[in-house]
Amino acid sequence: MSVPDARLPRVNAFRDSRPASAAPSAGRPTATPSPPPGDLAPGVRRGRLTELRGPGVRPRSLDARALAALAANPGCRRRALLDGAGIDKGALAQALGSPAAYGQSQFAIVRGNAFESRVKADGGTELLRLLHERLAPGTPPPAPEEVATPDLSAAGPEGRAARTALALREATAAGGWALLDHPMLVVEVAGSPAYVEPDAVVVHPDGSWTVVEIKSFPMIDGSADAAKVGAAARQAAVYVLALEPVAGHTGAHTGRPVRVRDRVLLVCPKDFSNLPTAAAVDVRKQLATTRRQLARLTRVEEIAAALPDGTTFDLRLADDGKTPTRRPEELAEAVEAVDAAYAPECLAACELAFHCRKRSREDGAVEALGRGVRGELGGLHTIEEVLAAAVPDGPESPEAPDDGPDDPAVVALRRAAALRAEALARPTVPGPRAEEPGCR
Repeated sequence: MSVPDARLPRVNAFRDSRPASAAPSAGRPTATPSPPPGDLAPGVRRGRLTELRGPGVRPRSLDARALAALAANPGCRRRALLDGAGIDKGALAQALGSPAAYGQSQFAIVRGNAFESRVKADGGTELLRLLHERLAPGTPPPAPEEVATPDLSAAGPEGRAARTALALREATAAGGWALLDHPMLVVEVAGSPAYVEPDAVVVHPDGSWTVVEIKSFPMIDGSADAAKVGAAARQAAVYVLALEPVAGHTGAHTGRPVRVRDRVLLVCPKDFSNLPTAAAVDVRKQLATTRRQLARLTRVEEIAAALPDGTTFDLRLADDGKTPTRRPEELAEAVEAVDAAYAPECLAACELAFHCRKRSREDGAVEALGRGVRGELGGLHTIEEVLAAAVPDGPESPEAPDDGPDDPAVVALRRAAALRAEALARPTVPGPRAEEPGCR
């Protein structure tokens, strides 16, 4: 079952899972693979990342929504480094004078939490009914007393991730239904661990696992806003990706075939009520894209090693813990030391987007016009080069491109310039015809 476009837009209540109980440590968890030969030692990496954040600054956790946005722009080394080091990009943008102008309203957060509590009430009875109806029709429905709800509490995100892996292994070996409320998962991003927390994961009797995403935007007549469903699918794909290595270890220990389903359950309010309804969303495309893009990210230590000595993003907060005392010029110099890959889509996904857009416009970079335009312009990198290429017989310019007239981008630009000149040469308002009398 797919979720087509809705006819009525609704308030954007895109909400990630509730934050972890504690900020993740910069060290490597037990579930993270060992670094390949040639990587920096964990202690060296932790020390370098601590230096980038500043002394005494705790790393900021990286949620699934941020991971999905990072995967959508893997060429941005700036975001890969800042996210991998756990730096608060929102506070950094505020100190630079280019704060992010987007965010989630308190009303949307409260409404989303209330709806999630309703869906999971009574041991998740309604949630499991919806899951059985959408993903397991024709099989016996789970009785409330047959569903295991393991306790996932532990110290810190690393402990919670280990406890989640153990609970998944035990539930799979038992061969029954199990509902894991807000499990903690870990996924490696550019060589650093990131902890993500789905709303729920359901273990089926056949050994398969299903990710559950609970959102507060409505489904009206079985349809929801396509943009919001797409965002939820990309977020759920991160959870599926994080579950796959856990499933591999579980299968090896239990001897049972274990798979993470590529169809997730999206639960939303029905119509204009607060009653839950659900749909199965296929995330295979988002999963493949996220896996490929995350694999392309340069490892954090490689980016950090290329920075000038002494580079740090420390805001040097005052005694109140909120007011930065470091000069914006110094912060801007540190930020500009890392290459960025700005695109207009960043405005809806990154706290530093307004700063990057300002710099891109100052440099005249064509990336500010969008990825589509950037692709069409080929080897032309600045607005000056584009304008010079559009004038075949214009004055020589140091920004003029070396591409000849046979370059497709140059040919298209000169054709567009000729059409524009022709259109501007025509009179805008034609005069009255000689044989017709004027209006009276």
